[in-house]
Amino acid sequence: MTEPDPALQRWRLVLGEPASTLCPEGLSQGATEQDNTLNWLYGRDPDNTKRDLRGGTGDSDLTTVDWLDNVHRLFPKETIERLERDAVERYQIDDVVTNPEVLARVEPNQALLGAVLRTKHLMNPEVLALARRIVEHVVRELLEKLRTEVRVSFHGTRVRRPSNIPLARNFDFRGTIKANLGHYRPEDKRLVIERPRFHSRARKHVEQWQLVLLVDQSGSMVDSVIHSAVTAACLWGLPGLRTHLIAFDTNVVDLTADVTDPVELLMKVQLGGGTNIAKAVQYGAGLITTPRRSIVALISDFYEGGDSERLVGLVRALCQQGTEFLGLAALDSEATPNYDREMGKRLVGVGAHVGAMTPGQLADFVAERIGR
Repeated sequence: MTEPDPALQRWRLVLGEPASTLCPEGLSQGATEQDNTLNWLYGRDPDNTKRDLRGGTGDSDLTTVDWLDNVHRLFPKETIERLERDAVERYQIDDVVTNPEVLARVEPNQALLGAVLRTKHLMNPEVLALARRIVEHVVRELLEKLRTEVRVSFHGTRVRRPSNIPLARNFDFRGTIKANLGHYRPEDKRLVIERPRFHSRARKHVEQWQLVLLVDQSGSMVDSVIHSAVTAACLWGLPGLRTHLIAFDTNVVDLTADVTDPVELLMKVQLGGGTNIAKAVQYGAGLITTPRRSIVALISDFYEGGDSERLVGLVRALCQQGTEFLGLAALDSEATPNYDREMGKRLVGVGAHVGAMTPGQLADFVAERIGR
């Protein structure tokens, strides 16, 4: 029997049962198992049902645990993460994060963290303890990444003053060349460095600034909640900056006391509910002690469920008193904007900066304002 062409088999797996003519001789045993596993998930797509498309011929009675075992056995890591993400985000297979057997097997990633935050109110203490493992793992990875970005943003800048401390990162290339031109040897085309030059690296004295992060905790903003919590933890304690973290829906909750422990903070967040942005902005405004050395960052989709005129008025008043107001439509690693553009335009019209910003870009913005 002729072995199926591997490239055609991959296309057959991607396209599903309608592409069975690509492999008229059928799939290999391994590819058949992969096809059945993919069909367990993607076979529930409503578009397939409408067109009466059915992929795979394997056992349709697979449990989530069985399916997850197959996924980890049959696919590479990057595919596993995509399949698990689609299971929880696209098809809302909640037992991926509420079944202790499944939780013990899953590979922690941000999609699963988001699913945990959306469903933790359904979990008993045993499951919640297992789910916390996912939260801790993902938060640790995000902290490592964002701390590096924040450190770069807030690192002291080199100044044009010579230093006697020979540190490689402060090496003055141009100054060294100029100082040693007299030692150039034309016969072998080499410049002998007798006096290396170095810059000083110093941080300007900065006055105390405030950063107030207002985070929409409605269900659609789960990525922003995650990254805001981790970003606030990275910014906490930096010289010259006092950070506040406020979560809101129709209520306002001050989470500043938990900023140093983003895992605990995220476990307290309650996603969902309505949205009253004006109420949150008013609370944030009440925290400001020095308006001209303050930044208010509103992380939301700007769909106001409360009084939109009041929201615009509050933002106008903050901008007029000299406070920097940022309206961030996204605060995830991809900074994908999804927001009420009409409200965004209105906020820009009264002096706000509105757009999409990654956590690293937010750190850059804050560092630039504090250091100028």
